[in-house]
Amino acid sequence: MIKPRLFTPGPTDVPPEVLVEMARPIFHHRTDRFKKMFAGVNDGLKKLLMTGNDVLTLAGSGTAGMEAAIACAVGRGGKVLVANGGKFGDRWVKVARVYGLDVDEVALEWGTALQPETVRERLAGGGYAAVVTCHSETSTATACDLKAIGEVVADTDAILIADCITSAGALPLRTDDWHVDIVGAGSQKAFMLPPGLAFVAVSEKAWKRIDAVDAPGFYLDLKAYRKSAAKDDTPYTPPVSLLRGLAVALETIHAIGIETVWARTALLAKATRAAAEALGLKLLSRQPSDSVTGILYPAGVDDGFRKRLQSKYGCSVAGGQEDLKGKLFRISHMGFVDPLDTIGLIAAVEYTLADLGADVQTGAGVAAAVEVLADWC
Repeated sequence: MIKPRLFTPGPTDVPPEVLVEMARPIFHHRTDRFKKMFAGVNDGLKKLLMTGNDVLTLAGSGTAGMEAAIACAVGRGGKVLVANGGKFGDRWVKVARVYGLDVDEVALEWGTALQPETVRERLAGGGYAAVVTCHSETSTATACDLKAIGEVVADTDAILIADCITSAGALPLRTDDWHVDIVGAGSQKAFMLPPGLAFVAVSEKAWKRIDAVDAPGFYLDLKAYRKSAAKDDTPYTPPVSLLRGLAVALETIHAIGIETVWARTALLAKATRAAAEALGLKLLSRQPSDSVTGILYPAGVDDGFRKRLQSKYGCSVAGGQEDLKGKLFRISHMGFVDPLDTIGLIAAVEYTLADLGADVQTGAGVAAAVEVLADWC
């Protein structure tokens, strides 16, 4: 029997204690019991995102949260600067256009990130309502300097909307200190839950924008979620079981300490990158994210690698998207994953590449990763 192991950057593996909690009998959401649980969840989310502002929870994927942010914070015809350096940056361009926004698109080479100086230059002329960027672009395993971008945007009338779907809970993210006005996140990443919840943190600066916009939607109107959240409630039926699991996941994360989680995630990513280098493999990203690593296939290897890795060794990794299909594989370092998982995956990667005829020295990647992981904190 081969044990299945999930290393995809969403959904990620879910701890047993979270699964057990979600399997317990359901209870009604319009009750004091629910409100008490939801209040604790809201406090835990604020602590994780390092914000004193509202964190709203929507039933939906991270895309629902980001769409709500873009639609509610910028009125039709409003000008937005959107960084497009991958599949998800491209998604936010499309969302902004669907809602009739005036999109100034920064087209980036995949594997590169939005630069603060580019933001400064574009915003210098004024007239922008928002800047939209991915903190961690999942498709290219690339992270931007969100702190520096936040400092630039804070000096303008624009607000900063950040896709933190594969950064929140994995990478350093200090929402308030970094002047990130809206953070969008999703449950199936570093929160160690199944898909189905979106989280949206909103600053006072952003609320002033949202209050001035007649939201072009009903279910995704953030004003409705703020009104209910003030009473520890939701405007529409919530996924109670997922929220129960979230309560346990947040308790686990905070027992470890979010800064320790960041450090552990970074170490797993560093070990994986060291292994790739030792095997002669190349990374796609010039500014790698610690939450997910994108590794290019060597000559003669294609996506048959992922199928063999899964069928023979039980390890599931993600492939490339759009123009990168069949050209790379992506490994998650988020959430419920530890050094032994990572070492085992690297060994399986070595064996699979060797099975497919790639010129790799089995054991070299594992040795490089073990050396890095000796500093496990």
